[in-house]
Amino acid sequence: MKKTLLILSVLFISLSNAQEIKQVPQISVNGEGKVKVVPDQATITVTVETKGNNAKDVKKQNDQQMEAVLKLIKKMNLNPADYKTQRVSLNPQYDYEKKKSNYNATQTIEILLRDLSKYDELMDGVVSQGINRIDNVVFQSSKLAEYQSEARKLAMKEAKLKATDYVSVLGQKIGRAMTISDNSQSYYPQPVYARMKSMEMSDAGAPRETLAAGEITITANVSVSFILE
Repeated sequence: MKKTLLILSVLFISLSNAQEIKQVPQISVNGEGKVKVVPDQATITVTVETKGNNAKDVKKQNDQQMEAVLKLIKKMNLNPADYKTQRVSLNPQYDYEKKKSNYNATQTIEILLRDLSKYDELMDGVVSQGINRIDNVVFQSSKLAEYQSEARKLAMKEAKLKATDYVSVLGQKIGRAMTISDNSQSYYPQPVYARMKSMEMSDAGAPRETLAAGEITITANVSVSFILE
């Protein structure tokens, strides 16, 4: 009986201590940091699409056009690691009215353009060599990790400022951080969907400039719990 009472006493003390630990005064806030930067590179996704009623001929035409596109890209001295074939397909399309099959062949290539001054030259070149579908253009920064770090620091500063503002009204101060949660979503640059354009020329005979990259925003979000002093 005495042993049972001793065990119950120890459990009661342990539970009391646990409750005291849980009752540490604290404040939880969110913080957001944003960094706006001018992009210095772009990922371009383009496709050669050919159609016809003979599968072999359609695929052959598609291969020839893509070969010309790749030759142009190599001529522009892009790093071989910066472009790759993304998708290849050859699909039958049955025409129920004419009761026969046609074929649709596509090859998609993704290009990382590290020098945006070559954008118009590249786009006009690939279109002239057989690209007939521009799927999307995504502007991004080569210093993404650096800007993400800056955004995280700004988010922490905002969280600390918020907490300080709230507790100052109560005559209290914030202490050390108890928990920090990163709520940032993976960074996905906003794609710019481009229409197929003809190779327009200016009055002087030079290609027109069609790129307006603007700015991209890199965002970080955190949740922080501070002890109250």
